[in-house]
Amino acid sequence: MRALKKMTDKSVFGLFVIALALSFASCQQKETAKVDTFPDGTPIPAWFSDTTKIDPSTLGKMYSIADFGAVADDSTMNTVAIQQLIDSVSANGGGVIAVPQGTFRSGAIFFKPGTHLHVEKGGMLKGSDDIADYPIMPSRMEGQNLDYFPALVNAYNVPGFTITGEGTIDGNGKKYWEAFWQRRKENPKCTNLEVSRPRLVFIWGCDSIQLQDVKLHNSGFWTTHLYQCNYAKLLDLNIFAPKEPVPAPSSDALDLDVCSNVLVRGCYMSVNDDAIAMKGGKGPWADEDPNNGPNENILIENNTYGFCHSTFTCGSESVHTKNVLVRNCTVEGVSRVIFLKMRPDTPQKYEFITLDGISGTARTGIYIRPWRQFFDLQGRETPPISSSENITFRNFNLKCEKFTEVGLTEYDRLENITFEDMTIEAGSATLDTSLIKNFVVKNVMVNGEPFLQ
Repeated sequence: MRALKKMTDKSVFGLFVIALALSFASCQQKETAKVDTFPDGTPIPAWFSDTTKIDPSTLGKMYSIADFGAVADDSTMNTVAIQQLIDSVSANGGGVIAVPQGTFRSGAIFFKPGTHLHVEKGGMLKGSDDIADYPIMPSRMEGQNLDYFPALVNAYNVPGFTITGEGTIDGNGKKYWEAFWQRRKENPKCTNLEVSRPRLVFIWGCDSIQLQDVKLHNSGFWTTHLYQCNYAKLLDLNIFAPKEPVPAPSSDALDLDVCSNVLVRGCYMSVNDDAIAMKGGKGPWADEDPNNGPNENILIENNTYGFCHSTFTCGSESVHTKNVLVRNCTVEGVSRVIFLKMRPDTPQKYEFITLDGISGTARTGIYIRPWRQFFDLQGRETPPISSSENITFRNFNLKCEKFTEVGLTEYDRLENITFEDMTIEAGSATLDTSLIKNFVVKNVMVNGEPFLQ
């Protein structure tokens, strides 16, 4: 009987071990099966997790601009030499246009199918500060298609276009900034387009593109503008424009304009305007214009922000932004963490946006206000309805002057807004919850006290 009991005890113990192992395996399977999702619950495709850097040597033969007539003396205008090289390389099967060590000045250059840009460490492509070197042509600016100045680096309909290297593309923008502030002094209501200024990088209608490692500095206007692009990766960029002594006006780090499937990862951004802004169209009938459209499926992660007006902004020219996930980012003295610009003359829908894992310092955390600059109903009698819904703020560890600043017009809607797992130090933390339909607060502490309790 004693032997039988020992066998029974061993059997029970064995079954327990097997059950424990099966349970552990089941947990592992569940963990493995866990799918990363966008805010609307749809799976984030594997494409977003592939952050492999492009080796420019795999893109074709490399052509140094210094071998084809470009001079690195920071004064010679190399526009013609560089453009002729781009055109020739494109016509002969493609390759990589390389900027070697030294400072090469240029006006607007246009990359063609099969060509790429590589800026070597110690190399600089420096923009001309004479607007005559940027000939007016069909373009896109501030939510409208129009004839305007191109950027320093342009790519129109160049699938697979890449910018690589550890060098610098510099807009040499000081002269343009000074002209803008002088005009604003003469006419405080002047528009951004009244003063002739070039962007730094403009990419239009290009799919499967990648920008990595380069420094994008001192743009005369917007720094990086992507329009109608699908599948774009921006990895480990350093984007900068000063706030002093001469502030760089409208120097947005990245403007996404009717784009889908975009990854922005590991970048440093510090500019005298918004860091990442969702564009897409403006005006009372903007949603009916085929040139306009949504930005959707955007993943912004592991970035660091120096001074900027807002790390993430919807507007001021945006008709639809959907499925944006901003996570694991550090803010260092930014004006606002998020700014939802509710433009009274434009129908807008901002939906399924999540900010998760934001830490650092800001003047204001969450800022949602009407944006009336250059307001124009164009004869429409009643302003269109705009809405922001299914917006989640989670895992904030933030020190700020104001936690929230929210205001709406009668034509704006806020719905399904969630604050969750946040630790905030703030000089003030008031919020009119009557402005929000279905407002949820979970484990939010402000100055050591539960928020809104």
